[in-house]
Amino acid sequence: MRVDAVIWDDPGAIALRAAQRAEIAVRYGRPDSEPGAAPTAADIAFFVVARASDGTPAGCGGLRRLDDATGEVKRMYVSPEHRGTGVADAVLRALEDHARGLGWTHLRLETGDAQPEATRFYTRSGYRRIPCFGSYAASPSSHCYEKAL
Repeated sequence: MRVDAVIWDDPGAIALRAAQRAEIAVRYGRPDSEPGAAPTAADIAFFVVARASDGTPAGCGGLRRLDDATGEVKRMYVSPEHRGTGVADAVLRALEDHARGLGWTHLRLETGDAQPEATRFYTRSGYRRIPCFGSYAASPSSHCYEKAL
């Protein structure tokens, strides 16, 4: 497996984000459960795609700048067939390393109450639950986390 920085419109990134949105729609029973502004090429500071040894896109994630010291993890996703193989750890590590390189001291993220495996993963990865921030504060299904880098 390798993790590559890619542009927002990378075909593998597009496919993984579409799969994530489809899975989220099924979990929450509605086509769009994004409580805040959806990420775009204009506001994502960094995006990565993890690829399996055969080149298949296996996972992705990005960073959105919140302020001079804080970023937000966006569109973190691992395809079902690659879960439990270390892809999520590798993607998150790449995002955290890049955030440190930007001089950011904290990363935040939001996940939902219908994603218990995400909650377990982020907690295991050193993220702690915080009050929901920004547009997530008004979302009863949102769970927000933060990690000091």
